[in-house]
Amino acid sequence: MNADSSDTRNTTGWQTRLPHLGKHPAYAGGVAMNPPIVRASTVVFDNTAHQREMRGRRGEERIFSYGARGTPTSFALEDAVSELEGAYRTRLLPTGLAAIAMALLSYLRPGDHVLITDSAYQPVRHLTEQFLRPYGIEFSFFAADGSDAQSKMRPNTRMLYAECPGSLVYEMCDLPALCAMAHARGAMVAVDNTWGSGVQYRPLALGADVSVMAATKYLSGHSDVMMGTVATRKEFWQPLAERCDAFGMTVSPDDAWLVLRGIRSLATRLKTHERHALHIAHWLESHPAVRKVYCPALPSHPGHDLWQRDCDGTNGLISLELPVGTSQQQVDQFIDNLQLFGLGASWGGYESLVTPTDMQQARSVTDWSGHGPVVRLHIGLEDPDDLQRDLSQALESAGLTR
Repeated sequence: MNADSSDTRNTTGWQTRLPHLGKHPAYAGGVAMNPPIVRASTVVFDNTAHQREMRGRRGEERIFSYGARGTPTSFALEDAVSELEGAYRTRLLPTGLAAIAMALLSYLRPGDHVLITDSAYQPVRHLTEQFLRPYGIEFSFFAADGSDAQSKMRPNTRMLYAECPGSLVYEMCDLPALCAMAHARGAMVAVDNTWGSGVQYRPLALGADVSVMAATKYLSGHSDVMMGTVATRKEFWQPLAERCDAFGMTVSPDDAWLVLRGIRSLATRLKTHERHALHIAHWLESHPAVRKVYCPALPSHPGHDLWQRDCDGTNGLISLELPVGTSQQQVDQFIDNLQLFGLGASWGGYESLVTPTDMQQARSVTDWSGHGPVVRLHIGLEDPDDLQRDLSQALESAGLTR
């Protein structure tokens, strides 16, 4: 099976020889700056003993044994994310939501209870109704700042699931305190760390057991990849690995390479996003048509002290609350008249984006009935003075300049 192709090149025809050519190029020189893209479904072995040995080891080790279990390209990205998160190991999933789903599915069983933050990424609520409830897994929500979490723990609470800062309006929680409380009650802690991207927030260092990120966002940075990551402490790795293998969870090596490309500039991009976002946030705070600006880096933000303690900077996400009584038509006019902001639900790329929110739907513990409409902005890499002028004209065109 492992004989050199030169042994048979003079005795076989081209139809046989062509599929075997060019597999092992010989070259002299240096090493490529980036790892190559290894596209593979089938992986072949030297002999049956070699195949048997590799398959026997792949349950505990990372072995290149079949494309669905990863390739050297995806292994390189796993290592990069593990370094970012301070994790034992990392698994790559097709989307951020798939990563969240596998984090829940790997550790929860029928009869368990999971306590979920009120500020979770909104599709998590859909996941609870579509998956957790039908499969007998109990769930409830706690206040985004964690103030009522202890009182909502149950004897069968297996997991506390947090997102910090929270989705849409960036609530901060005291994660080390929540982890200590949950661990004392026998529960594990999983955290959505998409906002922090491993550079600005590190849940595992703050006491969490599992950290989830949507690599679609800042890790990619170019709005052209869908991917999620789950990074764990050593003692929580095996259940995740086994469940992902059972479900055949994998990612394209091309996508893994694109995320690796994005990670190279992650820290530099985040600093620019932060600088531009704070420029816009401070200006919006002084705008007469803006009731409130949500950004944990602002001293006016309720969780600012926790942000200063636990985070290393902010990113391009800010949200603005318009005055109570602002009509839906005015909200739509404001958004539709923006020229430099794309109307899109994602974020984390190089471009500025805007999307309306429905905070009444996004929260079930916090009462948002007394608030005005909230619009989320992602501040990109464009000139912030140009973005400010665009926001100013859009607010004015919607009659929001009082």
